[in-house]
Amino acid sequence: MTFKIGILQADHLTGSLAEKYTDYAHLFRQILAGYGFRFQTWPVVDSEFPDSPADSDGWLVTGSRFSVCDSHSWIRQLEDFVRRCINDKSPVVGICFGHQILATALGGRVAPAAGGWCVGRQCYETGDGPIFLNAWHQDQISQLPPDAEVTGRSESCPYAMLSYGDSALSFQAHPEFSDAFLGDLIRERKNGGIDHALLSAARASLDQKSSSRAVATQIATFFQTAQRVSPSLSSPQASSSSTF
Repeated sequence: MTFKIGILQADHLTGSLAEKYTDYAHLFRQILAGYGFRFQTWPVVDSEFPDSPADSDGWLVTGSRFSVCDSHSWIRQLEDFVRRCINDKSPVVGICFGHQILATALGGRVAPAAGGWCVGRQCYETGDGPIFLNAWHQDQISQLPPDAEVTGRSESCPYAMLSYGDSALSFQAHPEFSDAFLGDLIRERKNGGIDHALLSAARASLDQKSSSRAVATQIATFFQTAQRVSPSLSSPQASSSSTF
């Protein structure tokens, strides 16, 4: 039976981004296309949740404009559901907001980054060498959960990539953000309170190479091996992070 990934969508695209890219779940369907998965999306931002962790073989929590520190009831409900998934040994991948919600659900803390907004292509050091991913965040993990291993970091984000054994994998950056998407996001948010010089630097950073395809393969491999399924992956750029 085909491995089913449940996408827990923590926000919606709006305006021209929604017209061009549909929604956050669609971005993940695109980067994980070709690995043999099937998908179902639950818009948890609208308080629409699965009944049980058993509703999918694995789970992916998307990014969001919201902060995990916000008081919205759906955020607390999402933390609870993530804990249920971990307790039921259903594998979870978290991206940006999802990276942070995993951390707070499992005993860590999140706070605004000391350096403020982090946008554009970032270099992250892993045990297998540097990787390059698009980022867009203001908050980040400030205290690790007890069982987390750091598998990637940058100068400004010390807990940028985490592993929780066979249970979960998470990234502060956005492997699902293509350069075209990030460029459009910069244009969409140019009047949203982020310094224009920072946005200009973010646009210029897109000339650097990207590791998003390798990270997509890492995520696909995690989901398959977490269920003891022999991976059959088509990408030639497979990569995985190692503990420092």
